[in-house]
Amino acid sequence: MKKQDKPFKNEDKPFVFRGKYLLLIVLILYGLLFIGNSQAAQLALQKSGKTLVNIVPILLMVILLTSLLNFFLQPKQVARHLGEESGGKGWFWALAAGVISHGPMYIWYPLLEDLRSHGMKDAFIVVFFASRTIKIPLLPIMIDYFGLTFTVVLSFYLLVGALIQGLILEILHPQNGN
Repeated sequence: MKKQDKPFKNEDKPFVFRGKYLLLIVLILYGLLFIGNSQAAQLALQKSGKTLVNIVPILLMVILLTSLLNFFLQPKQVARHLGEESGGKGWFWALAAGVISHGPMYIWYPLLEDLRSHGMKDAFIVVFFASRTIKIPLLPIMIDYFGLTFTVVLSFYLLVGALIQGLILEILHPQNGN
C-alpha cells in the first residue's frame, strides 16, 4: 500500500500503552501510603473505585463514538468539515461541539486525537476545549444568580475568546496540511 493510499495517518503505528509511568508512580505512592497509613490508603482506593465506576459509562460512550467515527467517517469528510478547507464552518462546529459536550475534558482526548489523525485542525481542538467553559445545563442557574445580560455577555466573550485562542495557535503553530 502506497503512503497516499493509507486512509489514516497513524495506521502503521503500533498500540502504545500511554500513562505507564504515571500508573507506576501512582502504584508506588499507594504502596507507600499502605505502609504508612493503611486506613487512609483503603479510603483513597475506595474513592478512586467510585470515581472509576462513575466515568466508565462516559468512557464507553467515547469508545463507541470513536468506533462509529472510524467506521462511518472518511478522512475526506473530516477534512471537509474540520480540516484546512473547512473555512468558517469548521470554527462554528468546533465552538458548538465544545459548548454541547459533557464530562471531564480528558475523556475527550482519544476522540479528538482520532479526529486529528483524520485531518482535524489543531486550532479547532483549542476552540473545542476553550468553548467548553460554557455549560448549557448551568446557564439557567447562572442567569438566576447573575442575570440574563451578564450571562449573555460573558458567554459571548467566552466564545470570542475561544476563537481568538484557536487563531493564536494557528498563527504560532501553522499545520501546513499535516
